[in-house]
Amino acid sequence: MTIFPDAKEGSSSVPASRGQGKASPGRARSLARRSAVQAIYQWQVAGQDVNQIEAQFLTEQDMKRVDVAYFHELLHKVPAHLVELDDQFADFLDRPIPELDPVERAILRIGAYELKHRPDIPYRVIINEAVELAKTFGADQSHKYVNGILDKVARKLRAVEMRMKSGQPAGE
Repeated sequence: MTIFPDAKEGSSSVPASRGQGKASPGRARSLARRSAVQAIYQWQVAGQDVNQIEAQFLTEQDMKRVDVAYFHELLHKVPAHLVELDDQFADFLDRPIPELDPVERAILRIGAYELKHRPDIPYRVIINEAVELAKTFGADQSHKYVNGILDKVARKLRAVEMRMKSGQPAGE
């Protein structure tokens, strides 16, 4: 059984596109993030082994349209880099990490992982995906909180990329 709070009205914890063939690469990665948030939430709350959680998702959830390799990466690498990831955003929080809502904590950890370890993914995509996950699974205003925190993490980890996107020379 997957442990996860109910998603907001109109959304589902399982992709709505069951049985409709393969998803585009971008959509498949979005679905991987969505599943990873649920799986990491489960890991945080229940303390279950990530291998058990992964096996459960692969057998109990419709993962046909999900980038399973990316889901695997997030589910295994986020816990493996936990201290490093939490350090990326801890200074920007208004409370200690253990007091964060577990959904927000899972989303922030995934976002921090992607910002730190996946330079192939633009920072704007990472933040947008995190905001969308917070809108779906988080409390009413958690998307604003997640956006603000990850924006600060991106300024720290992706300063050169951000300057290049804004048109400023990288050396300024």
